[in-house]
Order: sequence, then C-alpha cells, then structure tokens
Amino acid sequence: MVGLKLFNTAGGVSEVVPRLAEVEADVQDLVEAHMETMLGVTFLASEFVIDCVNSGRIDSLGLDENGAPVIVEYKRGTDAGVINQGLYYMAWLMAHKDTFRNLVRDRLGVTAASQILWSAPRLICVAGDFTRYDAHAVREHRRSIDLVRYRYYGNDHIGLETVASVTGQSAAPRRVRRRAAGLPAVPRQDGAMTELAGALDEVLTGLGAGVTRVQRKQYAAYQRLRNFACVLAPQQTKLLVYLKADPKEIDLVPGFTRDVTELGHHGTGDLELQLRTERDLERAQDLFRLSYAAA
Repeated sequence: MVGLKLFNTAGGVSEVVPRLAEVEADVQDLVEAHMETMLGVTFLASEFVIDCVNSGRIDSLGLDENGAPVIVEYKRGTDAGVINQGLYYMAWLMAHKDTFRNLVRDRLGVTAASQILWSAPRLICVAGDFTRYDAHAVREHRRSIDLVRYRYYGNDHIGLETVASVTGQSAAPRRVRRRAAGLPAVPRQDGAMTELAGALDEVLTGLGAGVTRVQRKQYAAYQRLRNFACVLAPQQTKLLVYLKADPKEIDLVPGFTRDVTELGHHGTGDLELQLRTERDLERAQDLFRLSYAAA
C-alpha cells in the first residue's frame, strides 16, 4: 500500500487517487524515454534478447552515472518473481561482459566501454508494489538491488518511491574519525584531512535509508537511485565534494561553494563544496540534505 496522499488544491481540496498502469508496457515506455531523469541511468537497449539455454528478454539495459551496468525490470502490479528474474539476467550479463561492452561501445563510444564499473552491477525493479518478503529477500542477496514502487496520479503525474535499496559490495570496516571507507589515504602529515574525510563519510551515509557508496578510481559516489554526492580523494588542505544541487539557487560563498556547471571534473554534480575544517562540514549540512532529497 502506498502511504502518500496527494491532494489537488485548485478550487478546494480533492484527493488525487493513485492508480496502476493499464499495462506494464506503459511504465516501461515512459521510464525508457526518460530514464536519465527518473533513474539517473543512461538508456542502452529495450527488450534485449539474451543468448542462453532458456533464452529470455531483459526489459531495459542501461549504464548509471558511475559507469555501472544496470538491468531494469518492470511489473504492472506485485510479482513475487521479479527479483529472481532480474538476478537471472544479471548472472547472464556478468558471464557475457563482451556482449554488454560492445553494446556500450556502439551506443556511447569506446571511452565509455573501457570504463564500465564491473564491480557494481545493479538491478532496479519497478513495480506497482512489493511485499515485505521482497524487501527482506534483497538483503539476502550479494547484489545491488533497488525496489522502486510507482503510482500514476491523474493524467500528468507519476510517483517513484524507493521501497528497499541494498548494495552488493562488502562494506569495508569503518575506522571512525580515521579514514573514510573507500577513499584513498593521504600522507600521514595530512591526518586532519583523513579525519575530516571519515567524518564526511559518516554524515553522508547517515542522511537516510538506502544510501549506498560506490567506489571509482577517482571518487566515491554516494547514491540513492541517483548520485547525490561525489567525494574526491583528500587533497593536502581540503576535500572536494560535488552535489546534485542547482548552483543558481544557492548563495555561493568564495572558497566554500562554486558553480562548476561548465567545468569538467570527476564525479557528478554542478555544485562544488570545498571542505577544510569541521566547521565547513557543519555548515554544509543543509546542502547535503538538499542534494539527498533531489536524488
């Protein structure tokens, strides 16, 4: 059951009753047409036929913001088999990396194909609803799985709600205030930055349920369905963090926040934060929450 109630306040107050799609293909067509906006995933292929003994068709294939392969499976309502079906396709994908690599090369180019993050493949299940058993089941698998519930509201709105999100990567032991999990160490004389990185990791992972950390060579990405923060390896005197917030809607402070919309950088996000002290980390809290909410 969906707990959200939506009301139309034009000319009084009336409830907008949520509904399911008429057919599963309606949801699939909408998400595939706007996959980057809705899921943070670059669309690659629809109804991709796999070559195996039992055959099959992967509903959607994509590549997320960090270069990880993504399988998206859709169900109109509740279907107990959607997770197992997706995991079956993921097993095939990991056994046929060249096929996926060629698909990425043909759609996005050689560079994207050479930078696929094979350590973090993802399964996103989009369905009308999930049971408590589904939410429990994803925690028992060693794969990154997102359960996303959809609802249509009237003719012009669709809602997506993350019911459960787990990462298949084994978590590195956390050394509180010593070193942030997944972030490269800095020279010993820069212990202050290492400690600040550890505190930052605690803040970002503690923003809410469903936060996962994905490690790339150049940065660590913190994500819900989409990245909301990318943290570069600590520098000598500062940490650089990139957030999914619109710099034009924020009062930029020289030396603390910067608009990098037109500047190339590792990770995703148009707002750059420069953190040098615990005080910087404290005053960045509202920006972290803003970016988390947008993801």
